[in-house]
Amino acid sequence: MYDLEYESVFFVWAFLIIILVLTRRKHKAVMNLPPGSMGWPFLGETVAYLNPYPANTIGTFMEQHISRYGKIFKSHLFGEATIVSADEGLNAFILQKEGKLFECSYPRSIGGILGKWSMLVLVGEMHRDMRIISLNFLTNSRLKTHLLREVEKHTLLVLSSWMNRPLISAQDEAKKFTFNLMAQHIMSLQPGEPETELLKKEYITFMKGVISAPFNFPGTPYRKALQSRSTILKFIERKMEERREKEEEEDDKDLLGWVLKNSGLSKEQILDLVLSLLFAGHETSSVAIALAIYFLQACPSALTKLREEHLAIAKATTQTELSWDDYKKMEFTQCVISETLRLGNVVRFLHRKALKDVRYKGYDIPRGWKVLPVISAVHLDPSLFDQPWHFNPWRWQQESNIGGDSISPTRKHLMAFGGGPRLCAGSELAKVQMAVFIHHLTLNFQWALAEPDHPVAYPFVDFPKGLPIALVRL
Repeated sequence: MYDLEYESVFFVWAFLIIILVLTRRKHKAVMNLPPGSMGWPFLGETVAYLNPYPANTIGTFMEQHISRYGKIFKSHLFGEATIVSADEGLNAFILQKEGKLFECSYPRSIGGILGKWSMLVLVGEMHRDMRIISLNFLTNSRLKTHLLREVEKHTLLVLSSWMNRPLISAQDEAKKFTFNLMAQHIMSLQPGEPETELLKKEYITFMKGVISAPFNFPGTPYRKALQSRSTILKFIERKMEERREKEEEEDDKDLLGWVLKNSGLSKEQILDLVLSLLFAGHETSSVAIALAIYFLQACPSALTKLREEHLAIAKATTQTELSWDDYKKMEFTQCVISETLRLGNVVRFLHRKALKDVRYKGYDIPRGWKVLPVISAVHLDPSLFDQPWHFNPWRWQQESNIGGDSISPTRKHLMAFGGGPRLCAGSELAKVQMAVFIHHLTLNFQWALAEPDHPVAYPFVDFPKGLPIALVRL
């Protein structure tokens, strides 16, 4: 009797398992995956995808795959089955459906070095809360007054050091500018002070590890970065303790003080938040400024137009500092910024994964698969932009329609700051940094490449020689 009952239960379970397997096989069989190649076992196509290439192109890998498979294709990247999208519509759809159909999903090594509470890797409500904290500190009123003034102060500080230097590394100078600005903005650190320079040294080591292969062995850049991360976090923690001991009334003048006073975050959360904002606010903006310097020296007509705009602004004001009204007059400058971000592609692709089975344009994206929206492929798409590999700021100038409203037909295709719920919280600050830097640069200097150099995507954007430029003071 016992054996019969046992066998009955066994056969019932076996029947259910068979039905489940057949159902899943049927489900997979009817799925229409995009065409593509999964590459080598284990490695996939990651090595070929990450092979360096000129930053104002999409690289050989993307060119060949788009030519062979179309703008949406399957691959195996970063250790996972992946749907790669060079399609503007799908990329916008992915960004808008964040948290519903798709979710941020960076490689584990990124979270290991930036921290599990970093805004880059957080998802859902926790990311929303961290983003709100950042937005509360980056209000329009604060941008128009305090931050605009600080951006200009740090711009003049860097440019004043160029006065007697005929040759500089524009990339290093841009990094110095943005680091000093963010260090003061976040923790009130003063440029040139020993503690600021010490933090900068550790941060440089940290950054080399962020953009390196995640090999956690002694002597590797990744291992050194983890050690620098620990040193940086101890530095931030010491600053937190100093704030708590002093309990100053104006302790919310920088981001660290504001977070301590208003957020209710844990110590670990604050440490990762501060580190991730230092990373986001420094690295991307410095690369964008270096790219603008590079593109402008090769486009004399754009530089002449810029100089005319900024001379007019300088002549019209009686103040010694730029005002928000002055900033809003920098219309062609905004075209230069948009074109720099489009052609230079500081952020080339994003990491997402599908939360559900998704169908798009007849293709299926299986639940759990990695999804890679390639932003640079949209920005350099000849069907969206005329002569996309040419630096042409005029393409962003607004045109009037019949009704008289100003429209910009190409602006909807610009995804330099992401989109949807994860739209970059510091996008306006980044544009202010670029505009103010360009304002004083064009009024004070003429420049040219001191030796050949060009931006390369590793996939992070970098100038192999540091963008050496020869200066002539105006």
